[in-house]
Amino acid sequence: MATALGQSWKMRALFQRLEMDRAVFFGLLTRAWGLCAGPVTAILIALKFTPEVQGYYYTFSTILALQIFVELGLGTVIVQFASHEWSGLALDESSGRILGDRDGLSRLISIADIAKKWYSVGGILAALGLGVGGYVFFSTSPDKGVEWVLPWVFLCAVTGVSIFLVPVWSLLEGCNQVARLYTFRFLQGALVSITVWTAIIADAELWTAFISGMAGLCCSFFFLTRRYRTFLKTLFLSKPDGPKIRWYADMLPMQWRIALSWLSGYFVYSLFTPVLFKYHGSVIAGQFGMTWVLISVVSLMAGAWLAPKIPQFGMFIAQRNYRELDALLWRVTRVVLGISALTALSIWCLIFMLNMLDLSLVQRFASRLLPPLPTGIFLAAQWIIVTSLPFTAYIRAHKKEPLMPLSVVTGILIGLSTFYLGRSYSVMGMAVGYLILNIILIPMVFIIWHRCRRQWHE
Repeated sequence: MATALGQSWKMRALFQRLEMDRAVFFGLLTRAWGLCAGPVTAILIALKFTPEVQGYYYTFSTILALQIFVELGLGTVIVQFASHEWSGLALDESSGRILGDRDGLSRLISIADIAKKWYSVGGILAALGLGVGGYVFFSTSPDKGVEWVLPWVFLCAVTGVSIFLVPVWSLLEGCNQVARLYTFRFLQGALVSITVWTAIIADAELWTAFISGMAGLCCSFFFLTRRYRTFLKTLFLSKPDGPKIRWYADMLPMQWRIALSWLSGYFVYSLFTPVLFKYHGSVIAGQFGMTWVLISVVSLMAGAWLAPKIPQFGMFIAQRNYRELDALLWRVTRVVLGISALTALSIWCLIFMLNMLDLSLVQRFASRLLPPLPTGIFLAAQWIIVTSLPFTAYIRAHKKEPLMPLSVVTGILIGLSTFYLGRSYSVMGMAVGYLILNIILIPMVFIIWHRCRRQWHE
């Protein structure tokens, strides 16, 4: 009995040291599922898709990233504003009602009202804009044998509907519902993965993306109506009866800076595949797309620890509890750096081994990925970016965005590097330029964080 209790306390102490709560646990399960499901999806794509269809499949996702030009960072702003108001509120688990400070609830309802109007228009604009823009882009492809038009149109439609739900997820996260939200995301991810595998095996080809989007939407509607019906009715169907958050005066000063940072981020993360598709064909674009899914796991694993802590950042700041805020930052940073480094190394070793094994099926799969050298360069650059993420979240939790000028400069330089080096030197040129620019620019984040922390907290 004593031994069992001792082991229980040791496990609890380990979880606390690793900042492991329920939200982090299910965030990790989601990433772990992605690590297991990703190779299965990639193998099925390699077996069932032609190299050309694979190129279209991954280019679809990067073109869809243009939806940030509609959202313009409002979701991130909502999380920060909602977390500050939620410091005086709570959720009654039995009834689903929001309890606490009436003025805080009034301001929270006004935030939901702003979000409802913005994303209702944004979802329609995104569906139409992406549909037309994507049609123009893909029409210039030399691979004329791929049937992509109808799958693309339906995928844009389901993306427009998904945008309607963005403010819902932002409000839930800002209102510190991260434990339940991350549990749902794990279950949703598992169901969507199974749906994707079924669609690929059934020869759905490019329709797979639309089918997976529909599966995700169905899961979302079921979860929200079952768990948060009263919560959402209160926020989206009520009118504020006290003080209000005004978009122009309160949120816009932060949003336009976040928007510029996000738009710059498109050129940092999402320009690689379209440039390769345009200048080097769908086959190499597909190789990069599949490899980038693996590389992105580095930041996703870091996000498993970081994202659940962002509402706590905002609440500590609202309470002016800066000592706990700093302590939480350094605890999370230590874990994030170690986990992301281990993840990056594991991914590179996997790709290296795939290229070394002399087996026909393994070689067929390896041929759908980038070689180890450019993959390693991209992984190193991605880890450098991850080192700055906790400090970026810390800064933005103050409802300010001093990183905007740096984000714009980074986006412009990496965008130009991706375009010119990618056009002339393909993937290796992109990888080297990406790494060098991150080595130069990312240290500026820590300088800005140090200056802002000293000024704001004094």
